Amino acid sequence: MTNSIADIRSRIADAHRAAVAGGIPDPRVVLVPTMGALHDGHLALVDYALELGDIVVVSIFVNPLQFGPKEDLASYPRTLDQDVARLAERGISLVFAPTASDMYPDGQVGTRVSAGEVGTRLEGRTRPGHFDGMLTVVAKLFHIVSPHAAVFGEKDGQQLFLVKRMARDLNFPIEVHGVQTVRADDGLALSSRNVYLDDAGRRSALSLSAALAAAAAGGDLGVDAATAAAHSVLAGEPGIELDYLAVVDPETFLPVADGYSGSALVLIAARVGTTRLIDNRSIIVG
Repeated sequence: MTNSIADIRSRIADAHRAAVAGGIPDPRVVLVPTMGALHDGHLALVDYALELGDIVVVSIFVNPLQFGPKEDLASYPRTLDQDVARLAERGISLVFAPTASDMYPDGQVGTRVSAGEVGTRLEGRTRPGHFDGMLTVVAKLFHIVSPHAAVFGEKDGQQLFLVKRMARDLNFPIEVHGVQTVRADDGLALSSRNVYLDDAGRRSALSLSAALAAAAAGGDLGVDAATAAAHSVLAGEPGIELDYLAVVDPETFLPVADGYSGSALVLIAARVGTTRLIDNRSIIVG
C-alpha cells in the first residue's frame, strides 16, 4: 500500500515489467476506485477486475470534494487496515490510499470537472457539487494510474453514467465497466453506510429493494403504473423518508417521456433514520 502518487506509478511500472518478463506481452491495467470500508460488493468489483486484466490497482480515498458541508465526511467509515488485508486475500498488492493533502496539495482545487446538467438532477439535486467532485477525483485517478479499464458498481447508477460519459467526452482511452449490484440475502443492496442501520432500520431499508421489485412487476403497464406500485410499497413503511423515486432513460439519464416504452432505470434514494441509502433497478416499460 502507498499514499504516494510517484510510488504507485513506480509500482505499476514494476508490475508491468514483471508481467512482460513473465510472458504477458501487453499486460492490461485495471483500476477499481473505492472510498474504502470494503464489503462484498467492492470485492465483486475486484474479482471482475481480476478477470479483465493482468494488473489490478485498487484506490481507497474518501474524497472531500464530493461531500457537502452537512454530509458525513468526518464520520464516513474508515477501515484501511482491514481493507488492505481483505485485498491481500484476493492477491491485490497495488493499493493506492492517498490522503487529501496527497491528492490536493494546495487545498482547494482550482480546476474541476463539471458533471453538467445531469449532475444537478437526482443525487446532484440533493447533494450539490457531489458529481463535480466525484468526476474530478476519478479524472485524477485515471491520470495517475493510466489504466486500460476501470470498474464501478451499478448501484451508483448516476455515477456510472457520468463516469462513462466523461471518459467518452474527454477521450480517456479507458474502458469503463459496471458490475451488478451485490445484495444481501434479504435483498438489501450492500453499502458502506449499512453499518449505520440498527435492526429496525435495516428492516425498514428492505422496502427500497421491495419498491424497485414492485416497479419492475408493474412496468408492463407503463411508467405511471410502475411508479405507483413502488410508492405503494413505501407508503406502508413509516421508517422511510423518501428523497426521490425516478424513472430515467439509461442512455441519457433524463426522465422518460409520457408513453415511453423500452428499457428504463428506476432509481430511489431515501433516509432510514439518519442514514441515506440509494438503489436502482433496470425495468422494461410497456
